[in-house]
Amino acid sequence: MAKKDNLTVKTDDQLATQLSDLKREQFNLRFQAATNQLEKPSRVREVRRTIARIKTLQTVRASEAAKA
Repeated sequence: MAKKDNLTVKTDDQLATQLSDLKREQFNLRFQAATNQLEKPSRVREVRRTIARIKTLQTVRASEAAKA
């Protein structure tokens, strides 16, 4: 799982790339869950929360940039 400390050191482009990768993984996990082929159900939760962390960080950075 990506911790906040690991995400804050990444650039905006790296965060966008990781976000797209996680969304693709989330899509695949949904299909695996629907067909009962999911090996690690906790991964769905980890991916969802990491996506939320990245989106929150992007929002914070955008608001800081707007203030400056």
